[in-house]
Amino acid sequence: MTKEEEYSGWKNYATWNVSLTLNNDYGLYTGAVAFMKGYTGKRPYIDFCEDSGLEHQKTPDRINWISAKLDYKALNEMMYELLG
Repeated sequence: MTKEEEYSGWKNYATWNVSLTLNNDYGLYTGAVAFMKGYTGKRPYIDFCEDSGLEHQKTPDRINWISAKLDYKALNEMMYELLG
């Protein structure tokens, strides 16, 4: 399996990694929940990354927070699920 193939139910390793990092880093997670409570846009994942200054950063595993490799549809759904 390459890093570009489906990974743990996500489209690929990169998408899985940013989701895992966001959901397991307390600061990022609580920031994302707070962001989503008032969010009214249509691209929550990218908007959160830009609002948080992550757009030019990488996860601890060296995956870009913003990348053409990411499944933004799935990441947007994950953001909405943060609200319960």
